[in-house]
Amino acid sequence: MKGLSYEYPMYFGATPDVFKKAKELRKFETEAEKILWSRLSKNQFLGLHFRRQHPINRFIADFYCARLKLVIEVDGSIHDIPENEEYDIGRSEILNELGITVIRFTNDQIMKNLTDVITEIESIVNEIKKQ
Repeated sequence: MKGLSYEYPMYFGATPDVFKKAKELRKFETEAEKILWSRLSKNQFLGLHFRRQHPINRFIADFYCARLKLVIEVDGSIHDIPENEEYDIGRSEILNELGITVIRFTNDQIMKNLTDVITEIESIVNEIKKQ
C-alpha cells in the first residue's frame, strides 16, 4: 500500500482481509463498471481522483473519491433481492455516519444512459463542493 497504514483516514479502519478482497474484486469488474471507470479514471472527471474497489471500514466501494468523501456504487440485478436491498440501505447508513455520501446506479442506467449518469454525478459533486 505504498507506505499507508490500514488506519489511514480514507480507509476508515479497513482490515487486511478487506484489502485482499478489494484487490480480488478489481480483477472481475462488470461491463458497467468498466464503462463508468473509463469516465472516472485518471482524474479526467472534473479533475477528481477516484479509486476503484476501495476498502472503507468493512466494506468495499465500487468507486471512491476521498477528497469529496463520495462513493459511487454500480448495482446489478442481485441488488433487487429484498435482503440485498436491506443490506445496501444499512451499508449506506453506516457510510453516511462516516461522513460519506453514497450514490447508486444500476448496470442498466450506465449501459443505456451514461450521459445522464455522468450529469447526475456532476450535479452531486457540485452540491458536495458547496457544503
